[in-house]
Amino acid sequence: MADPTPVIDDLRAESEELDLLVAELSPEQWALPTPAPGWTLAHQIAHLAWTDRSALLAVTDADAFHALVEKALAAPGSFVDEGAEEGARLAPAELLRTWRTGREALDRALRAAPPGARFPWYGPPMSAASMATARLMETWAHGLDIADALGVVRTPTGRLRHVARLGVRTRDFAHTVHGITPPDQEFRVELTTPAGELWTYGPEDAPQRVTGPALDFCLLVTQRAHRADLALTATGPDADRWLDIAQAFAGPPGTGRGPKGAER
Repeated sequence: MADPTPVIDDLRAESEELDLLVAELSPEQWALPTPAPGWTLAHQIAHLAWTDRSALLAVTDADAFHALVEKALAAPGSFVDEGAEEGARLAPAELLRTWRTGREALDRALRAAPPGARFPWYGPPMSAASMATARLMETWAHGLDIADALGVVRTPTGRLRHVARLGVRTRDFAHTVHGITPPDQEFRVELTTPAGELWTYGPEDAPQRVTGPALDFCLLVTQRAHRADLALTATGPDADRWLDIAQAFAGPPGTGRGPKGAER
């Protein structure tokens, strides 16, 4: 049974790094548009706060979380935007307090979770480690949207290994939400970090594989960049199709980003 502490620690570090980026912004900067259509910088933080609150309920109050799931099922195309919109209407200082309070409460709940416990989610049930990994993935991805809006370049860190691993583990999920039967066999995935380290997943002799930069793979599975703009190579027809539909986040298929230079 994996100890969730390292990924919970990395989630805290990822959140604190993003907090430093937004803590001193002006009201005008909170209203800046981000690459997500219709979402300002405030919507991005509000979404993180909303999802942290959902995760906290999943860990501490399953009945209350299931009520959220019922609301999501009643409005599958709008419930995420509605949650972000509600939070984005708050004053920036209040929104920051809400986000900070919620993520601290989730941090405590994840650390206190009984070993082996699994919690409900919008996709398959999750362990504490998986929940922390999913929250780190979203914090990193939405942090990229915020950095883009501010014209800031964020330096990749070793915390991306959690995003990459989640991207590999959600291969079958990505197929399922697109109505496609997942491939029978595992792929080999080989990713190179900016420091030259190699992260590998799947059988070494697998005939179908994906190779390329770890950052590019993480951008792909979080749908923060179009495949055409990334240096990823697929070997085999199933691996090639996966790169067109990959998503590491729960919920319906995302629309992703268009290629650079294409009309949105």
